Amino acid sequence: MSDAFIDPDFLAMAEDELKRAITIRWRELVKVTPWGDTFEGISPAGRNVEVERNYLWASEPGGDILVEITVFGGPSRYDAGAKVSRVIQKGP
Repeated sequence: MSDAFIDPDFLAMAEDELKRAITIRWRELVKVTPWGDTFEGISPAGRNVEVERNYLWASEPGGDILVEITVFGGPSRYDAGAKVSRVIQKGP
């Protein structure tokens, strides 16, 4: 991702998707991590975008889970997208 300019529309959508993505509890995510998908969506400004969502081990398998969300305007514009992430800590 380029640090020069982050599209505020893409960033708003990425942050919204991240809020949804972290609602899944660690106990459920550990069963499918590592995992990811990409799907098409409509940004808050009405633009067609792709959303990539990944659940990865933050460091070691069975530990904390890193959630990464990237919103971009299509495969050739991936590097111009907005990327946000958060860690879901290992639960009891």
